[in-house]
Amino acid sequence: MKNKLSQAVAASIIAVGLLFAAPAVAQAYTPTGPNTVTVTVTSNGPVPFTGFEPGASVTFTLVGEGVTGANLAAVKFAVTSATTTKTADSSGVATATVSGIPAGASWTLSATGARAGSEAGGGSSTLPSTGGDSDSLLGIWIGGGALVLAGATIAVGASVRRGRQQAGA
Repeated sequence: MKNKLSQAVAASIIAVGLLFAAPAVAQAYTPTGPNTVTVTVTSNGPVPFTGFEPGASVTFTLVGEGVTGANLAAVKFAVTSATTTKTADSSGVATATVSGIPAGASWTLSATGARAGSEAGGGSSTLPSTGGDSDSLLGIWIGGGALVLAGATIAVGASVRRGRQQAGA
């Protein structure tokens, strides 16, 4: 009976740990690169981006808590993104209208397209940023270390208890 209880507790601890670790790894993608401009948006309304080639196709990516496709024309704690494409006007300005920002929220809006004055093809010698950010893994390392420490404490305690039981018998 004691074995089954400890196994159930261990399985519950692992399940809770995975529940909290999953969102840390599943971060929404924010584009980067030489042809990308990124701003922080804290209020609703149009957000103009300048410096694009006239008639260029500009892709807007909105990233934040509770972002849906409707926010570019809410699940709390879910960092998601929405994307739309617009065309820059004759002066190289492309505008995205952001709506539905909750009070106190801060979202990131990126515009990617052919920039005026950039090299043909928009080539770059650097690779785009992909994957998870290692800074967001700090909580996972701390939690994992705490679990290992707790497991070691339980193992030492059980070993000491067995030794005392055998010495008393």
